[in-house]
Amino acid sequence: MCFPLVAGLAATTVMEFTDRIFLSHYSVDAISAVLPAGVTAFLLLSFFGGISGYSAVFIAQYYGSGRLEKVGIVFWQGIFITLFSGIALFMASLLATPLFTLAGHSPEVRSLEEIYFSILCQGGILHVLIQTLSGFFTGRGKTRPVMLANILGMAVNIPLDYALIYGCWGLPELGIQGAAIATVVSWAVTVFVLILPMFSPGQQQEYSLQKTMSLDRKVLFRLLRYGIPASIQFSLDVFAFTFFILMVGRLGSVELAASNIVISISSLAFMPNLAFSFGISSMVGQALGRGRPDQARAVAWSSIHILLAYTLLLDLIFILWPEFIVSFFIQDSGYQEISDMAARILGFVAAYILLDAFYMSFAAVLKGAGDTQYLLRVILTISLSCMIIPLFLGIQYFGMGIYAAWSCLVLFIAALCILVMIRYTQGQWESMLVIEDS
Repeated sequence: MCFPLVAGLAATTVMEFTDRIFLSHYSVDAISAVLPAGVTAFLLLSFFGGISGYSAVFIAQYYGSGRLEKVGIVFWQGIFITLFSGIALFMASLLATPLFTLAGHSPEVRSLEEIYFSILCQGGILHVLIQTLSGFFTGRGKTRPVMLANILGMAVNIPLDYALIYGCWGLPELGIQGAAIATVVSWAVTVFVLILPMFSPGQQQEYSLQKTMSLDRKVLFRLLRYGIPASIQFSLDVFAFTFFILMVGRLGSVELAASNIVISISSLAFMPNLAFSFGISSMVGQALGRGRPDQARAVAWSSIHILLAYTLLLDLIFILWPEFIVSFFIQDSGYQEISDMAARILGFVAAYILLDAFYMSFAAVLKGAGDTQYLLRVILTISLSCMIIPLFLGIQYFGMGIYAAWSCLVLFIAALCILVMIRYTQGQWESMLVIEDS
């Protein structure tokens, strides 16, 4: 179940990776702007997508309990949340200028950040819709359509991205604006591919998709009750990284460019972890719906074994050949300072991606059970105490350098990992359900 999700998000990772490479070769200002703007947009997209996408856990528990008539009802509540999200994201795009003025980056970088952020938010309803549609398939364990949709989206994005950034094949040279437009187009392709199977007679009949196309306040409120804390938890996680990037930008352009490159590289580990977390939550939800917490525990540890094997391989590469990895982004000898700094930072990345494999897996189990309030309390406490406050005070008042800043990031992930692991071992989640009793 998880490997198609990994393949689908790997396609997304490749898409983002090549996007960063194209922009890094286009200009230093472009690569400096794309990650702060992209992560800030993703913060909003992940919040709304996290709420609608949490429908996957509801669908998984209903599916596991054999109550298929409820699947369509949950799906349509996710669609209503998506429509509201589109309006909110468009309004957020109008706040690009004051938002990035607060970041304090150079005027050249700030103008590019505003462009990239605005376009992603204006097309953001498509991203949220992808999460809702994916939840319909993932919650039932049907992950191949999600994989196919993401791969086709990537196949459209990469050549279009190149053409719009550099101005090829009769298309205009738009730089970072072209990169954002190509991303939105790829989202539209992904949505189209996901929608097609839902119109099949089998899907319509089995899950009563036409009959259930209405607002169900009871189900909607339950989805919001559990989905909002889960979404805030993930959004705060993303916000901590966003805040990290924005604060590192105050250290200087070299530090910002090096950190942007390294975080782009670390997505090679983050995306598989994220893909497995989606699969784990759905499989745990199905297991608990069947009344089999033992199956949920087996899912958690099996996924950890797989992720550790992959992560340790990446760690080996990051530690032994950091210069080779960084060379994909920087080949000009004139940027040697950025290249050397990025290579050294990869050592910190090796530590935090290992911890992140445990954190994402155990957090996914708690999400699949509905223990989202605990996750929200943990991320709120740890993000403030281990990341936001020390990073702000350290950089703003105590002259914190780039390597101390990255140490805060490792501490942040380590603390999350420990607290979520403790909650998992206590076992309260084994008796939880997000769905109402039959």
